[in-house]
Amino acid sequence: MELQKDKSGKKDILVRLKRIEGQVKGLQRMLEDDKCCPDILVQVAAVRAAVNKVGVLIFEEHSKTCLKDALNADNNEALDNLIDVLGRFIK
Repeated sequence: MELQKDKSGKKDILVRLKRIEGQVKGLQRMLEDDKCCPDILVQVAAVRAAVNKVGVLIFEEHSKTCLKDALNADNNEALDNLIDVLGRFIK
């Protein structure tokens, strides 16, 4: 993956991951403080959505690089790799 080339994209992903880390620590505190289950589940859903967004951003960057390589070299292997990665990501 070429996140190094797009430093603003890499920075955005790192900021999102730090925010997710804070959300997970918040979930731990909620459990320790015996908060009600519906409130905890709402936060679990928020964490899951945030992680999915990070995955989408990383996949988008990988797709741009992989597709560019596939088109430039008429490379079926790069396209197969992209399809494989997508299959693993959406499971």
